[in-house]
Amino acid sequence: MQKPEILAPAGSPEKLAYAIAYGADAVYLGGTGFGLRAAAAVFDPEAIARAVEYAHRRGVKVYVTVNIFAHNRDIEALPRYINQLAGIGVDAVIVSDPGVLTLVRELAPGLKVHISTQANTTNWRSARLWESLGAGRIVLARELSLEEIQTIRQRTGVELEVFVHGAMCVSYSGRCLLSNYMTGRDANRGDCAQACRLKYRLEEEKRPGEYFPVGEDERGTYILSSRDLCLLEYLPDLVRAGVVALKIEGRVKSIHYVSTITRVYRQALDAYWADPERFRVLPEWLEEISKVSNREYTTGFISGVRPGETPPVYSIYRRNYTFVGVVRGYDQRLGTVVVEQRNRFARGEELEILTPGEKTYTFTVENLLDGEGNPVEAAPHPRQTVLLPWPRPLPEYSLLRRSDHV
Repeated sequence: MQKPEILAPAGSPEKLAYAIAYGADAVYLGGTGFGLRAAAAVFDPEAIARAVEYAHRRGVKVYVTVNIFAHNRDIEALPRYINQLAGIGVDAVIVSDPGVLTLVRELAPGLKVHISTQANTTNWRSARLWESLGAGRIVLARELSLEEIQTIRQRTGVELEVFVHGAMCVSYSGRCLLSNYMTGRDANRGDCAQACRLKYRLEEEKRPGEYFPVGEDERGTYILSSRDLCLLEYLPDLVRAGVVALKIEGRVKSIHYVSTITRVYRQALDAYWADPERFRVLPEWLEEISKVSNREYTTGFISGVRPGETPPVYSIYRRNYTFVGVVRGYDQRLGTVVVEQRNRFARGEELEILTPGEKTYTFTVENLLDGEGNPVEAAPHPRQTVLLPWPRPLPEYSLLRRSDHV
């Protein structure tokens, strides 16, 4: 049995650094083209090269998404990009299109290929086909049960990767037409408008203004919006099933999300690996994952399809905590932690400190200084530098957050 890797999203160089600091074994990112997250397409070839060098120095792998459903014009433009990625030394490319797969195999036979979840691999024969075409790993469709994953593992030799946490689409493995139809933004080419997150009401054509209540609250209904996936309790089953990578969704989410979720799955996997017989999901892990913005959690299809049992989404997002600052250093002269503000916070508020490798703990902001050392009541300005009196330096990549419980 192989210990799976924790695979975290890296939607920017900053998020990549935090994912690694909080325990990722590998990260996935997108270039400025050919990926399915236009909002996270910030890595040009030079930035990818810097990311690979940074990650490899820390023993972390880098996978690059090339998972659009390619048109003819893309096939013409791809060879140069594939050769660049191979030259940079990325650890794998993630593809969904068989034409792109064959192109990678022809141009860069030494470059490992992972098959994206967008390819909708839901059975062992499909897995065998991808394997025969040269794929080294398959990111399985989210619609699979644990039993189906086990069967694919038993009947193929290819590596299997499974999404364990994050947002899901109402469409089949993310193949969505709503965005393109409603806004002209093609979700299958990286420009999803997230139409399924919007509020909808059902109205009969000849009765304008009369709405049929479909699980709605005072803010509307979310009949197209899925709950977020969380498979923390199934982690032992996935390890025993032979899954080699536990993937976290979220390249367009915050560094607070990436850090928090990566740390929880890192701790959970390490705890299971150290003592499988005594493993249990700790309450503090469940508390931690509730502190990032989420649409309530579900275990999806992992225990099989149960028609009518999928709970409704009552609110588009739950957010119990606000990410307020990033620790940037320590001023020995003043005895203060240097903080870059990300959301407003003020004197008298109770904050939590999230750090890599240490327990989360709380404190009350009794004194607050501006960047010049002058007392202030609050930090209201985006990315404002403020100083917090503190007896010792905090670990690099520490984050500050505030509970929004009333």
